[in-house]
Formats: sequence, structure tokens, C-alpha cells
Amino acid sequence: MGRKERSPASTTHEVEVISSPNSVGSSLYYSPYNDLLTADEDHRGGGSVHMAGARLGSLKDVMKSPPWMRGYRDLKLEGDEDCGGAGSLAGKSRGSDESLFFRDVQHDHPQFLLQLKRRIDRVGIELSTVEVRFEGLRVEAEARKASRALPSLYNFTANMVEDLLSYIHILESRKKQVCILKDLTGILKPSRMTLLLGPPSSGKTTFLTALAGQLDPSLKVSGEVTFNGHRMDEFVAQRTAAYVGQHDQHIGEMTVRETLAFSARCQGSQFLSEVAKEVLKRESERNIKVDVDHNVDIFLKAMASEGGQKLDILTEYVTKILGLDQCADTIVGNEMRRGISGGQKKRLTIGEMLVGPARVLLMDEISNGLDTSTTFQIVNSIKHTTHILNGTSVVSLLQPAPETYELFDDIILFSDGHIVYQGPREDILQFFRHMGFTCPERKAIADFLQEVISRNDQQQYWSHEDQPYCFITVKEFSDAFLSFHVGKRMKEEMSIPFEKDMSNPFALATNKYGTTKMELLKACMAREFLLMKRNSIVHIFKLLQLALMGIVLMTLFFRSGMTRDSVLDGMVYMGALFFIVIMIIFNGMAEQSLNIAKLPIFYKQRNYLFYPPWAFSLPPCILQIPTAILEAAVWVFITYFMIGFDPELSRFFKQFFLLILVSKMSNALFRMMSGLGRTAVLTNLLAGFTLLTLLALSGFVMSRENINKFWIWGYWASPFMYAQNAVVVNEFLGKSWSHVPPGSIVPLGVQVLKSRGFFTNEYWYWIGIGGLLGYIVLFNLGYTLSLMFLNPLDKPQAISPASSTRMNSTSQDKPKDKVKKMKRKSKKGMVLPFQPHFITFDDITYSVDMPKEMKVHGAPEKKLILLNSLSGSFRPGVLTALMGVTGAGKTTLLDVLAGRKTAGYIHGTITISGYPKKQHTFARIAGYCEQNDIHSPLVTVYESLVYSAWLRLPNEVDMETRTMFVEEVMGLVELNNLRNSIVGLPGVNGLSIEQRKRLTIAVELVANPSIIFMDEPTSGLDARAAAIVMRTVRNTVDTGRTVVCTIHQPSVDIFESFDELFLLKRGGREIYVGPLGYNSCHLIQYFERIRGVRKIKPGYNPATWMLEITTAAKETELEIDFASIYRNSNLYKENKGTIGQLSKPAPGSIDLNFPTKFSTSLFTQAIACLWKQHKSYWRNLTYTGARLFFTATIALMFGTMFLNLGKNTTKEQDLFNAFGSMFGSVFFIGVQNALSVQPIIDVERSVYYREKAVGMYASFPFAASQVLIEIPYVFVQAVMYSAIVYPLIGYDLNPHKYLWFFCVMFFTLLYFTFYGIMNLALTPNQHIAYVASGAFFGVWNLFSGFVIPKTRIPTWWRWYYWANPVAWTLNGLLTSQYGDEETRLEMSGLTIKEFLKLYYDFESDRLRVVATVIIGFGVLFAFVFAISIKLLNFQKR
Repeated sequence: MGRKERSPASTTHEVEVISSPNSVGSSLYYSPYNDLLTADEDHRGGGSVHMAGARLGSLKDVMKSPPWMRGYRDLKLEGDEDCGGAGSLAGKSRGSDESLFFRDVQHDHPQFLLQLKRRIDRVGIELSTVEVRFEGLRVEAEARKASRALPSLYNFTANMVEDLLSYIHILESRKKQVCILKDLTGILKPSRMTLLLGPPSSGKTTFLTALAGQLDPSLKVSGEVTFNGHRMDEFVAQRTAAYVGQHDQHIGEMTVRETLAFSARCQGSQFLSEVAKEVLKRESERNIKVDVDHNVDIFLKAMASEGGQKLDILTEYVTKILGLDQCADTIVGNEMRRGISGGQKKRLTIGEMLVGPARVLLMDEISNGLDTSTTFQIVNSIKHTTHILNGTSVVSLLQPAPETYELFDDIILFSDGHIVYQGPREDILQFFRHMGFTCPERKAIADFLQEVISRNDQQQYWSHEDQPYCFITVKEFSDAFLSFHVGKRMKEEMSIPFEKDMSNPFALATNKYGTTKMELLKACMAREFLLMKRNSIVHIFKLLQLALMGIVLMTLFFRSGMTRDSVLDGMVYMGALFFIVIMIIFNGMAEQSLNIAKLPIFYKQRNYLFYPPWAFSLPPCILQIPTAILEAAVWVFITYFMIGFDPELSRFFKQFFLLILVSKMSNALFRMMSGLGRTAVLTNLLAGFTLLTLLALSGFVMSRENINKFWIWGYWASPFMYAQNAVVVNEFLGKSWSHVPPGSIVPLGVQVLKSRGFFTNEYWYWIGIGGLLGYIVLFNLGYTLSLMFLNPLDKPQAISPASSTRMNSTSQDKPKDKVKKMKRKSKKGMVLPFQPHFITFDDITYSVDMPKEMKVHGAPEKKLILLNSLSGSFRPGVLTALMGVTGAGKTTLLDVLAGRKTAGYIHGTITISGYPKKQHTFARIAGYCEQNDIHSPLVTVYESLVYSAWLRLPNEVDMETRTMFVEEVMGLVELNNLRNSIVGLPGVNGLSIEQRKRLTIAVELVANPSIIFMDEPTSGLDARAAAIVMRTVRNTVDTGRTVVCTIHQPSVDIFESFDELFLLKRGGREIYVGPLGYNSCHLIQYFERIRGVRKIKPGYNPATWMLEITTAAKETELEIDFASIYRNSNLYKENKGTIGQLSKPAPGSIDLNFPTKFSTSLFTQAIACLWKQHKSYWRNLTYTGARLFFTATIALMFGTMFLNLGKNTTKEQDLFNAFGSMFGSVFFIGVQNALSVQPIIDVERSVYYREKAVGMYASFPFAASQVLIEIPYVFVQAVMYSAIVYPLIGYDLNPHKYLWFFCVMFFTLLYFTFYGIMNLALTPNQHIAYVASGAFFGVWNLFSGFVIPKTRIPTWWRWYYWANPVAWTLNGLLTSQYGDEETRLEMSGLTIKEFLKLYYDFESDRLRVVATVIIGFGVLFAFVFAISIKLLNFQKR
């Protein structure tokens, strides 16, 4: 079927179908982007179903059946069975027919769209439109100047003081107002595709988020944005306009299909279902004869069905059109888990919004990571969706290929917050000719547009040779546009207000969410259940940990050794009960890390109005009830009877029920902490402080009678108090404790309870139950409120205003001098000496074990082959482009050659200059610019380069030469303006995507390598920045280096700057390996000789043409295999011959050999690593600053809570209270240190993997620097704590005793910190590390001597008491303060010294041994960390 020409009437689509009197009159939406559902990547002339704003008649008649409901089935990975269907769809399972929609997407899809559109038009359903206007739009932000923008302890304190003084008007604010958008005015018209073009940091993202209603609330906004004349507060902008962001944030454990299905389910597809029902109904009523198309009929009947097939068919649609069908059942993955490729993640980000109901589509730099062909296909699909279905689309692209550029109707050219041009694409070159600039032939217009507004590149396009050139600023361009005829026409249109009455009332979304709240809750419930299954290893580990701890507790308090003869016997039982409660509470700690990992995705989906916050917070509360029951069951069934608790069966079940509630309360508490903290470090600090406060006031650490009056409120407010009272009342009021000891009239159980200040009434069990239930509700409510009102802690970019301004348009230097200076730099090249090397590889095959997701869907093979017998050679002075469609294996090949793969099976041979490759020597001469841009987040750009050069350049290069070299590279990659900018974390803070990319390249260039691999060096860069980078790469190659670049979207200029091409197809097979030739003549000749391949059009980009003609669809159409054609060609034989020659060493050559493994000595490596860690720690306020604040707060709290406690030494209970204060402070501050350091090490470990792979340093210097940098901060922490707590508690002011107290605290906090570092190094991620930490902390707690003294520990467990570092710490603290006291105690008549020896087995004569052991634990943990970081690699590549 040919292309259907649109008549004027069909272009407008303004006829409204009037609803009947019994119409429900509700708003129904269907987006143009729902049918990127129907917008095929390869199709160049088609449309899609777009029903947004249409109003259907007789809806009540249609909606007789209840809305379709889905359970967990919709998101489950395996065993997908349909819930029934309609008509011919009944029983048809997903994936059972690959041609469900099209066998050939490129050809079948357009016909499908046209027939579907014809059927919808035939029954009279009309489409509405949305016109977006913005007038006087101005956005401003506040920024600090120069170095005060950098985070550090000093700057943080100074800035806080300055802000306070400024707030009370004592000091004038020194913040500078930075204008991001400068009084923008314009119109976005329906049925028009608009390209938003401009350099990075020009304000494009801010502009798009302003239109989408998603601006940061901290920004100052003025002006007005209207949709069809309606202000933003008159409708739901987030659902009317869909914003597709730059960052690909997805849950790594979910598959592509599950991610899209969840998005579709939340955003709502019920309207499309009703449309399908209405179409079928009206066709039946009117006896409309339909030319039956199998696919259209399938689609309509599926959407009209009541089963779960609607969601399946929508998801299938999107995966087909976006080319995600090959990886639909592959998990998305994250930095530590292998998943889909970067390009596939970008397409998933697009698809996540395309299944939604939005009428306006705003897409921000969607081409990052995509090849030109895929970008063209996606944009082409959006174009037809927009044109046929009257959508409004704005797409921001950095490097649009000429053919992609031609797809757009309008252009908005952005720079420095100004709109340089807005109007038809056809008129933009005329505008610049009017300004005196001409675009050369064979120059991509998009590249020209971005360069002509750049100070560095503008002069070359000046066309008035008879007039002197003078730089024209962006402001001058913007002002001139208003006098250009396009600008005048726009002003005239803006002067005519949009008539609201002309707007279809259903064009704009007025409902906040896309479906019912119950449906949203079910969707979130299904996703949470899925994630629990995917993270089952964490839950299994928690159960195993509980079982192990239960066995330990059971054997420690074994009933054969447990008596009930005295109050002291009861104290042992009470210690066991205290530990049980603590263990259940700490077992919920893993909830923190799991929840923090999901928060970025939550914040994104909350902003997009996928669901209300309570729908996110409620599912874990409900779904974790079975796990809480299972955890309590494991614990109680193992410990209860074996320890010998009261044998009454009712008390057994009462303890069981109580522990279930304790587990639920703990999970809710840690979830609330993660919602309040929002980052791993702050959450750990907040949770640690809360746990310490609540446990210290629970009534066990210090009895109720001894709590100061001003802290008694904390006792009544502690949920742990209710749990502790309930569990001890349940035990000690049982029959086993009802006997009365000789000489007393009170039952023993009551005596035990009174001795520790617990209540003695039976009803306190039920009060405890009620308290726990109340706190479960309260903590879940607090978590929900935190999700509703708190925003992510995205720190502002630490970039001074001067450096964040684009130099290409604001600098006032003379333009000719700047151009000459740039050219002079570019000619300078790489000045340091090096030895050229070439690399060859022959029959390289790389495979991995078949993913279980693919096995479930019927893949019979045991291994998945990602690279299939590849052969090639990369030579000095030759710039090679490694290209192919997304997922073809480009990055995989570079990883294999660079030695970065840590998993899978590699076969074949790799040689370096004819000698077999050895990874340790290869790393010395090679650089690898990875796609992920991994850097230490808290150092500046300049420091990153200095650090890389320091460790990778040989010792022969002196400091002055090294510094000059770093400066040269910064100039080459244009990083001078970002010199003092903090790198930051990707997608959170710091550098933008393109700035990080340039930093990645510079970090490798300063190493002066002979072989350089670059994975997508121009991804995320605008055309000008890409040209700069490629010019730098070209200069590097011209010095005799071997450079290989993967590249996705090369312009003609960039593509033809390469010498050779290595082209891959999906499946990791080469289809062309050879020279490009002048104007790509060799490449073109090779493919044009193949039968059926269409000729390239004059002026067409060869790179785009090459990718288009080699798609899988083309192979199917032509019935050829390009890989086989290449294998049978003369070119392949020539390449094999070249490989054979280069694989042999040249006569007289020697193999790569270096006198040392690394470029610098171990001492230099340690100094460099320590220098970087010092910079990072000094600026890490959320870690170092918050940790010191936490310590000071805890010290004040404990000092006042145990005020003058040390002076009371007349009773045994006084010693127990003192011991409890020591236990609480040591354990909780120590645990806080151990937990808060783990996220820091987790980030640094990712950087370490990259830096170690390139041979920057050995493992020991990294480990040493990480250990040494902690010492001064822990020292300050110990000084602060000791100086506050010691005098407040009232310990003896003897300097000797104070010094002992300080030393024990210092080395204790040190070994806790080193344990946290070691624990993270031994585990693959934070989730497992937290669970493992909980297990060890539980054991340390149990054997510390506080829960059960050493004298009461069974003989078979005494060894672990001696192996427990906390036991030695408590021994040192208690003995150093009281070990020489001769004061007699009232109850026992023993001296304190004698009591400590009798009850705890503590002696002051052993203090030196105690100190030695405590120091030894710190050394041991640091040593294990160094060994584990060297031997273990958890990065899966």
C-alpha cells in the first residue's frame, strides 16, 4: 500500500464526535507516543494511532465490563500465560509468533499503521491538538563564586555562617545570580516536529523541563508557559507533556519487557482499550465492511479484550519498534551487574515514556549511545506520529546526521540561554546568510549551526569578503532574528491570544494519575514482589544469618547450663532476650540499602506522576509480612526451647507474635530512615543515631530508675522499650519464674524484673504489642510523608560561574588571536617520547553462559556468543572506526582486547607488535576511554589529570614537564574553563555528560599511551565539541599512535577523518574490515558491488547509508548474509594475510618489557593515592562532616543521659549502668563508623577497578591510602567524644585514666572503621555488605561481655570471646576506670576490683595486653582489606 497523501481536512482533524446523553463525559487520552507503539524505526512514511483528547460517544454502553485487572502475572519473568483473549487472540501466548505485528518491521509496519488509522478515521473519532506558548520565560539560579563553590569542611562552615548573617540582614549575600534562560518567547505548534539544537550547558534541558513543569523548585522562574491558552496550574502538565531525560535510570533487576510493562500499566492504557472496543462496536453497528488485515484485527481485538493481553501487546509493540525485541527478556543491569548495552538503555528510557498518555513530547538528547541509523529510525517514527496524529514534539539532539536533520519541520537554535532562531527549517540558512554567514558544501547543516555561533569557529563561515569580519555574539543574533521575517511572523502570532474555547477540553490532562489508585497499587505491588524474587539472595542470606545466630545463641545459653536460682541467673536470661530483640532489629538493616537503590527511580517516576508515593511505600510493608513471619519462626523455633525459656505453649506463641511485630517495626524504621536520609551515607548516620538513642533508652542499657528526668520522655517514646518490656514480662511472669526464693516473699521473676526497672504487670505484654503496632503505622507513615515532600539530595554543581559559562560565545578575547591560539595548540601534538606498537587479533570468540532469562524463553544453546571469530589489526598512525548497530559487540571487542573482561570465555590469539599479549605490560602502553566515564567524584578536573599523569607517566618525566603536558592536554580537549570544577557523580552532580566525556579522554591522553581504545568518545557531545575531540584524536594518531574508536553518530566530516573501518553486525560478526578511502570511496564501492544493495545518494552520509543497508531487515529482504560475503571476499583474504605478517615479531625487535611493573614506585603510588583521598575526604561533607557532627551529638546525648553516673559506685547496678553506657557508646558509634564508610569505599572501588586495569598502581598503595586517610578523622572523632563524655559522665579526672579512655576509644573506632572497609571489600555490593555486617555485629554484641559475662559463657564458646574485639574494648574501658577501685559494694560486700574479677574476669594488670590486642584488630582488618581488594574482583564484565 502506498503512502497516503493528507488532504487539508485530514491534516486538521478538528471534528469532534459528540457523546450521547448517557455518555460519562470523562477525559480519555491516547498519545501519539503510545504508538511509537506504531512508529517503526526503519519506516520513512507511516503513522500511528493517536487518540489523545478524543471523546467517544455512548461510553457507558462500551464500559459494561469492569476495568481489566492484573496481578503479579503482568510483570513475571517466566511462565507467562495469557489470561484469555477475544476472537482469534484467545490462547495466543506472548512470543509464540514472532510475526505478531510484522515479520519485517521496515515494510509491514507502515501498512499496518495506515490501515489502523483508516479504520479509526472511518468511524469518526477525531483528534485534538496542543499548542505550547512561552512568553518572557526567564530562569535564574544562585551560585557561589570561585573556590567557595567547592565542598569542604571550611567552605561548608563559612557558607553556613554567611547564609545566616545574610538571612538576618547583617551581611549582604555574596551569591551570584546566574541567568539560565533569558526572556524566551515562542510557539510550539501541533503537527510540527521541532529540533532543539545548541551546545551543552546552553539551557536546553532547563527549557524542556520548564515546558514539562518539572523545574527544580529552588530556581527562580518568571514569565508564562501556556498549553492551548491554559496556564500550567490549570491542568496536569506532567501528564500532558512527557519529558524524556538524558539519564537512563532504571531498576537493574528488571528486564526490558518488565520495565516497559510497568510504565504502560502506571501511565494508563485503558483509553486505547475503549477506543478498540468502540471501533469494533461502531463497525458492527454501521455494517462497515472492513478490509480485514490480520495484524490490525489482532491488535484491535487484543485491546478490546478483558484479559491481560492489552499490556502484552503494547509492550510487544514498543520493543519491536525501538529494536528492543532482541533484549526484551534481558535484565537492564547496573554498574555491578551485566545487562543491556548503553544504547539499549537509552532506547528503554525513550520507550518508558512513549507508552504513556502525554500529548506533548519533549525529548532531551535522546541520541546519546545510539548509532545514526537507530536515531534516524526513532526520530522518523516520532515524525510520522506527530504529523498524522497532530502531536507536538520537541527533540533535543547534539549531533544530528543530515538525514535526521531533514526530518524536522522547525528548528530552535539555543545558546547561552538565548534563542538564536526559531522557525521553519527551510529558512534558517537564509537567516544566517542575511547575517553574513554561509554553510559550505558537504558541511552538515546542524554542525554549521552550532559552529557559526561559536567564537572559535565563526570566522571561517564569514561570506562577505569585501567587509571586515567582526564577531557576532549570541545576543546580537537573537536581536537580529526578531527583525527577520520569520521572527516578525512569530511576534504577530504571539500577539493574537489563543482562544481557550477553541481548545478541546480533553486535550489537556486533568486527572493526576493515568489509572485508578487501586490499579496503581497493584502495579507497584507486582513490581515489589518481582524485586523481592530477584533480590532473593539478600532475603535468603538474612534467613541463613538468623538461623546461624540462633544456633550460636542456643549453644551459648544452652538450657543444661541455665538455672533459675537467683536474680543473677535471671539477668543471664534477660541478656538473651535483649539480644533476641536486637538481632531481629538489626536484621532489618538490609532494608536501607535496598531501598536507597530504588529511590532515584522513585523520584523520577514520582515527577512523571506514575503513581502516588503511598503506592510505592505500601507494597513492601504488605509483602514483607511473610518474610517477617518466616524470620521470627526461624529464630523462635531454633532458640526458644533449647535455651529453656518458659515451656508454657502460650508464651511461646506470644514471643513468636511479638518478634514478628519487632521485625515489621524494624523494617519500617529503616525504610523511613532511607526516605529521610536519601543517600547511603546520611541514611547510615541518621539510622545509627536513631538506633543508639532508642536502644539506650530501652530500659536495658540503663534501667528506668536511673534515666535522668529530662531524658525520660525518650524512654516512653522508644519502640524498643515496648518490645523489651513485652518480651521480658512474657518470660519472667511465667510459671518457671513463679517460685519464691528463700528469704523472700516476692516471686523470682518479679525480682528480676524489678532489679532492672521493668514493669511487673502481665498487661504490659499487650501494651508492648499495641506500642509496636502503633510504631509500625507511624514509621510507614513517616516513610510515605518523606517520599511525598522530600526531594533527592542533588548537590549543586561545584562550578564557579566563570567556569560554567560557555567560552565560545561570551569570551571577550580577540577572535583572531583565539583562533590562532587554538590552531597553534592543535599543531603542537603530543610532545613526550613513546614507542609505536600495533595490535593484531585472530579468530577471537567471546561467549558467556546463556542467561537464564533466555533459557526460560526457549534458547537451547548453553552459551551465548557475543563475538564470533573476529580477526583484524590496528596499526600505528591509522585511525580505525569500530562501528555497528547497537548491541553488535563494539564495546565487548574493546573490553576483550583491553583485557577488561572478568567473566565469559575468550578464544583466539592477540599479539602486540608480533608478540603474545601480556596484560601487565600491555596496560603500561595502552589507554582505554570507557563509555561509563568513571572518576573519583570529589576531585577537580585538574586534579584528576594531575593524578593520572603522576601515576602513569614514567619517573624520567620531571614535574615541570608533567605539569606542562597536563596543561597542553587540557587545552586540546578544552577543559581549561572547567579546571576547578568538581567531577561529581553521573546524573547526580558535578560535570555534565559531555564534560565528563572530555575528562575521560583527557585522563587517558595524559598517560601518553601508544595504543588508545576509545569507546564512544563523541557520545554526549555537540557537533563542535565532537569535532574538537576528533581533531585531538586525529593529532594523536598523526604522532604515530594506534587509535581505535567506537562511534555511533559520526557526521560526514568526522567519519571521513578515519582511515579504516571495522564494521560489525549483531551477533558479533564482521561485515567489512578495510580502508575508507577518499570520500569513503572504498567502502561505497565494496557494498555497491553486492547484489541488491541500493546506491548511495549524492551528498548522503556514508556512515548512515552503510548502517541502513546492512540491517537485519535488509539481509532478510535481499536474502544475503553480509558476514558470509565478507568471509568469501578478497578483502578478507588480504586482511588475514596482513594479520599473519604482523603476528610475527619484526627481525631485531624485542618483546615488551619494563624493569618495573608500574611506572612509579610503590611509595610514589601510595603518596599519590593518599593525596587524592585527602582531597576527596576534605570535600566529602556528607561523610566526614556528618560523622563528626554525629559523634558530637552522641557524646552530648550520652553525657547528659548518664550525667555524673561515674561518680556513683556504691551498688552493683551502678557498675551495670556504667558498663551499659560504655557498651552503648562503643557499639553504636563504632557500628556507625563501619556502616557509613561502606558507600564511600563502594564508589572508590569502582574507580579502583578502572585505575588498576590501566596499570596506575598496585593494590597495596590504594589500600594503604584508604586506611591512612581515616586515621586523622578518627583521631578527631575520638578527641571530640572523649572531651565531651568523660567529664559529663563524671569519670575520674586522673590524666592517666583519661589517656587510657581516649586511646581505647581511638583504636576501637579505628578498627570498626577498618572493619567496615574490609567488609565491603569482601562482598560484591552494599546490600550483601550490610547483611554481613549485621551478622558480625550481632555476634560481637552477644560475646562482648555485656549481654552475658565471660564467666557465664560455656567453655566451648570462650574462644570467641577472646576473638571478639568489642569484648577487649569493654574490658579496657571498664578496667581502666574501675579496675583499681577498692570501694565496697552494698549488696555483695565485695570491692569493685574484686567484683570485676569475679563477675567479668577483668583485671587492671592486663591493660597493656588489652591495648595491644585492640591495636592488633585494627591492623588485622586493614591487612585483610588489602589482601581482599587485591584478590577479589566483583565487577562483572
